[in-house]
Amino acid sequence: MTKRVVSIVGRPNVGKSTLFNKIIGERVSIVDDTPGVTRDRIYREAEWCGNKFLLIDTGGIEPKNDDVILKGMRLQAELAIDHADVIIFMVNVGDGLVAADSDVATMLRKSGKPVVVAVNKVDNAGQPPMELYEFYNLGLGDPMPISSIHGLGVGDMLDEVVRQLPASTEDEEEEDTLRVAVVGRPNAGKSSLINRILGEERVIVSDIAGTTRDAIDTRFEKDGIVYTLVDTAGMRKRGKIDDTIERYSVIRSLAAVDRADVCIIVIDATQGVTEQDSKIAGYAHDQGKASIIAVNKWDLVEKETNTMKHFRDRVMEELPFMMYAPVHFISALTGQRVDRLFDLVKYVREQNTMRIKTGMLNDVLNEATSKVQPPSDKGKRLKIYYMTQASTCPPTFVVFVNNKELMHFSYLRYLENQIRGVFGLEGTPVKFIIRERGDNGKE
Repeated sequence: MTKRVVSIVGRPNVGKSTLFNKIIGERVSIVDDTPGVTRDRIYREAEWCGNKFLLIDTGGIEPKNDDVILKGMRLQAELAIDHADVIIFMVNVGDGLVAADSDVATMLRKSGKPVVVAVNKVDNAGQPPMELYEFYNLGLGDPMPISSIHGLGVGDMLDEVVRQLPASTEDEEEEDTLRVAVVGRPNAGKSSLINRILGEERVIVSDIAGTTRDAIDTRFEKDGIVYTLVDTAGMRKRGKIDDTIERYSVIRSLAAVDRADVCIIVIDATQGVTEQDSKIAGYAHDQGKASIIAVNKWDLVEKETNTMKHFRDRVMEELPFMMYAPVHFISALTGQRVDRLFDLVKYVREQNTMRIKTGMLNDVLNEATSKVQPPSDKGKRLKIYYMTQASTCPPTFVVFVNNKELMHFSYLRYLENQIRGVFGLEGTPVKFIIRERGDNGKE
């Protein structure tokens, strides 16, 4: 299911980041970070009244300022607008309607996207101030009074945001299509890899990062299986604004991950694992996607004894939460080992959809608990009654115990390793749900 996107935009110092923090901190639930993964706070998955969306914060827009940093901030906002399903346009009641607000409003009207005008710093409940009505001149509908600091009016504003979100629909691809997202940082060779797979120039290839601005879906058949390949090369500019602009390439990758059955995470062998690679891999892990780590440009690496093993070890050190993912070394330029990717795609998809019988699971559980006793605390020992698989994609196991507080994460990791040792589950995360049962057998 494709993630819907809500972007917060406006000129500098109107309270965009304060609103962002208010929403993710108090008013909505958020997805926990994967341990070991540093995530920028410019985007977070959020939920309001059962509606999930990706919330994006942006730098302030100064449409007519030529300062290089402000140009970068403007480009950030334009990218966020391009990818948004709904836009929250923030203005400041204390400043009134200024020229920069009108300029931003012109940008938003041209985008054709639904816009909710949030008039910030209305810090008192009751009748809104007369200054609010000035913002009708923006031509973007009814302005909504809010206080991003105190939270006043934020709930009503979010009600309007979710009202304008498009319906959440399943992907249009047929059920028999295996959706494969090719994701990674800009210029890692994602488009080149897809071209090598297709054997023709179906996706534009360039050595300039950012050639592919939007995700491009390409259907492809191999050995009787229909694949939908998604190229998500990011957009990046040169100069001082590289870092700020490059962060937005992650957003495209997140959307592609949401739609995928399998993720091929492309890493540049000449660069190693970057922070962006960690973010994208962490999101794929959080979403329970089957994943392969494809180390591209391997032909450019000088080889010595055990070069491949040492590089694989470094990848696992940088992505410790993805120890289960196969690391595959390729060259999109020469075609080296690219054919093998499809065998891995099919294999990790099978692992991601694997269903294990309850009896077999509990045989493994009994053997594991006999080898290493469950932990105890203050004289009370954890009892594990039984385990069953609740769902697939990823394989999710429900473990019934006497006391959830006694289930230490290290013992759960031990049980995961025992299950993987017997059933494989390579290339897929697994999830556990811990439920309590009393000694009388009732939940």
